[in-house]
Amino acid sequence: MAGFRALAEQVRNPRLVAAQRRTALRKCLERFAPYGHRATWHHLCTRAGIATQDRDPDPERLVAALTELEEARDLWLAYEEEFAARRRKEKHDGIRQPGVLDDWHRRTWGGCDIVPCASPQRHPAARLAVVLHSMIVAMEAGRPRRDCPVCGSTRFSWLPETADVPASGPACRQCGVLAPVAVLTPEALTAAGRVGGAGAFAAA
Repeated sequence: MAGFRALAEQVRNPRLVAAQRRTALRKCLERFAPYGHRATWHHLCTRAGIATQDRDPDPERLVAALTELEEARDLWLAYEEEFAARRRKEKHDGIRQPGVLDDWHRRTWGGCDIVPCASPQRHPAARLAVVLHSMIVAMEAGRPRRDCPVCGSTRFSWLPETADVPASGPACRQCGVLAPVAVLTPEALTAAGRVGGAGAFAAA
């Protein structure tokens, strides 16, 4: 099975027809899809100006979509390396108990559903790397907040787990992302409709 880099080379390969290059880009999302496969595909197509069902898209638009995906993947891989180094140091120092950040990282390992969205058609308009950076900063801050770490909205709705949504959680009504429970205050979770909700971060 081809890896992400080999598939990216196929997307950029001018000797392949557009349909083959499109298929390679879709397969890239099996290796890295921050919003989940369908939402990430819809996001990339929207930003690159590609119709989601177009089987013969402009190759330059495919490359533009790939470039955005690679930018986000590079950021995430760098974060994973930093995270692993920190955990090794903590274990060396005798800190064995995993924290909230560890739990979030475990669930997002590999780069899929890092920032799941309410639906495949509802996702932030900003570049993937910008959204990932915002979420990483919010999680590493270790302080619960009342607003969405991606867009700053304070309006959330509690979504149950479905086939399209990998886990229940507070969905931002403005940008559509499901914020990690740990990043929001108990008040924000209660307002979203979670009975007895409580943030998992201790107050700083």
